[in-house]
Amino acid sequence: MDTPSIESITSPNPRGDSPALGEKAATGATQAKGSAPAPRTGPARIALVGVHGFGTHHLHNLERLSAQGAVELVAVADPNPPSAGALPETTAVHENLDSLLAGDHRPDIIIVATPIQTHAPLALSVLASQADLYLEKPPVASMNDFLRLQDAANAAGRSVQIGFQSLGSQALAALAELANGGATEELPGIGTLKGISATGRWVRDRAYYKRSRWAGKRSLDGVDVVDGVATNPLAHAIATALRIAGARQAEDLAFVDTDLYRANDIEADDTSVIRMKTVDGLPITCALTLCATESVEPYVTLHGTEGTAVFHYTEDRVTVSTEAGDTTHVFGRDDLTENLLQHLTDGVPLLSPLDHSGAFMRVVEAIRTAEAPALIPTEYVTWVGTGDQAHAVIPHIEDILKRATLAHVTFSELGLPWARPTSAGTEALFTPGGAGSDGPDAVLRSGSGLDTALSPRPYLHPVATPGGVVVTDHLASDHVWHLGAGFALQDVNGSNFWGGRSYRRTAGKYLDLKDHGRIGIAGITRGSEHTRADLHWLGADGGLLLEECRTFRRTLINPNTWRMDITTELTAVVDAALGSPGSHGAAGSGYGGFFWRLPVNASMRIFSSTAEGEPAVHGSVTPWLAWTGEFDGGPATLVFGAPAESPDPWFVRCSGYPAVGSALAWDTAKMLAAGESLTRSVTVWISDGTLDMGEIEGLVASR
Repeated sequence: MDTPSIESITSPNPRGDSPALGEKAATGATQAKGSAPAPRTGPARIALVGVHGFGTHHLHNLERLSAQGAVELVAVADPNPPSAGALPETTAVHENLDSLLAGDHRPDIIIVATPIQTHAPLALSVLASQADLYLEKPPVASMNDFLRLQDAANAAGRSVQIGFQSLGSQALAALAELANGGATEELPGIGTLKGISATGRWVRDRAYYKRSRWAGKRSLDGVDVVDGVATNPLAHAIATALRIAGARQAEDLAFVDTDLYRANDIEADDTSVIRMKTVDGLPITCALTLCATESVEPYVTLHGTEGTAVFHYTEDRVTVSTEAGDTTHVFGRDDLTENLLQHLTDGVPLLSPLDHSGAFMRVVEAIRTAEAPALIPTEYVTWVGTGDQAHAVIPHIEDILKRATLAHVTFSELGLPWARPTSAGTEALFTPGGAGSDGPDAVLRSGSGLDTALSPRPYLHPVATPGGVVVTDHLASDHVWHLGAGFALQDVNGSNFWGGRSYRRTAGKYLDLKDHGRIGIAGITRGSEHTRADLHWLGADGGLLLEECRTFRRTLINPNTWRMDITTELTAVVDAALGSPGSHGAAGSGYGGFFWRLPVNASMRIFSSTAEGEPAVHGSVTPWLAWTGEFDGGPATLVFGAPAESPDPWFVRCSGYPAVGSALAWDTAKMLAAGESLTRSVTVWISDGTLDMGEIEGLVASR
């Protein structure tokens, strides 16, 4: 519906001062100050403000409840009157709330289903009238208005239900049990909760943003609207994730990060990551878009040490996936209007009380005060359809959202070409100046801000050919702990420096353990062709296990090929065992040491001087290994020269994911006494085009 002018709305004049962020109004009060109201013996008297848009849903629901004798719709208010026959003959029709309140309707409950920017003044007027309130989501558009509303509800002693319908799902009780490490009769447990994510992939066309003056606005006529993907169409995803996490008040969140974008010609965001962490340290990441290839039901995922629980909240459907298989159960749902009626008559708790929206309002406030959403350049957006039915599609957005939620990272941190560039923890590998300084470069990332489960560590990404074809990937949705080109081990004295789960011989499988270490940068010396990084390997307990000197050298071979020499010298600070899943008994999984994660590419060919294809090359010991493929930017060839210090087997994957490694501990751990060092040097030739055997052998011979 169109927005009524703010001037037409009469609102009380609440006191100007507001409580501090941490102060909370009483929740669920049902009695106004003064004498108690007379007990209600007939149906509840309901008034509805806003009969179009989502107000239509309320009309149908009230019709159902009226047929049950539970309610009577005594009045409605809307500047655009409902169509003939849409209301009971006894229902009074008003142009606005002021007129409705001036009538002698005596509503017990007033439902407000109007545009976002009208919520605050209308809600305050309702509470001043001494009626109880059902207020559609989002409650209001700013934290200050939320605090004023809390004050008003407390002062009036009235109940306020917020219209997050998903919070009426009976699945929430079961999900809370799973989040606490338990199980239910319907659903098996998922172990210890590691994090929560929410994913929303919807399609909205140009007509969606033309339906009203306020659609897609951050503000209108100087009044906050904040109509973005996270605050309106997919607000339930965030509210539901927060509820499952136990975050209700604003102070339940340690922080809220926003990364906001728009592909449409609007003010607000249509594609965003909202990243939060509770005061208890639980990460919550919501990745949402209205620019998907096709609309799918949004879902909230609980990530546990023994499985996942996926809640499709619009369908009240939960699927738990564990090693034992998948279990799905569809739950019932309690209607929020009925719940409010039961609260007022029988004292049952509200399912979505105003006070429990504090954490959600912390998110709204972060979005409201954030930098305006960045426009995604047109070359990264595809338009499908024509005219007002055309809708924007961001290529690969489904995979992008998955990466963001699994790794708890923003679009900027993913390094997407359309995202805001971030300089935090990134720098060119080589400094400008010197011969060949105009040649290809790589980005060195510290990895320091990554989630603990990814084993934060420095790595290179992106690395490109002289022609600009990117040949590394990071935070891939299949293995989010795969980080570009670098050096890591899955086991050093029991600490995991690889990321993800750890293979243990005693269990005979991978286990989700809190055993992750991190590799920190102690110092960097950068030159035009040579860079040295001094690194500290810190175990899961924070203790220093290894010191590393890692060097990178760049050589431009010809206009189509450059060479990077990577050398690592590991020195044990304490007696150290350097292991892998292979050394723990996982045959063929001896990865660990040098590792290069490639992006998805077509027409892949993996070969050495003596073998070809993944089965033949994997585990082999050869002087070099080559990979050719068709990448996003064109054809490219990577040639990996084996370390001169040791005949380490090659680790190769292409069928499941594209990666090459040189296995330091293929099937046996390497033992280092305190003070002892180990060195490995690998050469990589990075070339545009597809090189043949003769060209490759010529490069290797020049090493």
